[in-house]
Amino acid sequence: MEGYKKLVIMGIGNELRGDDSLGPHIINELESSKKLYGEKIVLINGGSAPENFTSLIKSEKPSHILMIDATLMNSRPSSIKFLNKEEIANINTSTHSMSLSFLIKFLEQYLSFKFLLIGIEPLSMNLGDEISPKVLESENQIKNTIISTLRKINNS
Repeated sequence: MEGYKKLVIMGIGNELRGDDSLGPHIINELESSKKLYGEKIVLINGGSAPENFTSLIKSEKPSHILMIDATLMNSRPSSIKFLNKEEIANINTSTHSMSLSFLIKFLEQYLSFKFLLIGIEPLSMNLGDEISPKVLESENQIKNTIISTLRKINNS
């Protein structure tokens, strides 16, 4: 995230499907700390259709895009992985309709940006489930890491 001129942080997932709601939940949590980093950060709750926000992303012209999503990576639940755009083709990103690889390729036709996906292995994505406690711990870790990293970058 260092050196960003404009950073889009997008949380992706279905808010009705347990651990799949991690991305939007983290965005909602970051909203309460938004005054810490100002207008250089754009927070987007992409829900289960992140492709609906391509016009907004293009209009913001970000230098960096960070996406957060429950990601099936064949690892233990609550595992966190940081994935670049080349690595996302090898993972299954939960319940949304368009693959993240396709979404990134589409945006690259209009923008030049650095990209990172924070993937969290879900435990349960059943309809009506709450976020599982173990996965919620990972969510808090990610939220706190993002906030502390943005503070460091903006104070240097």
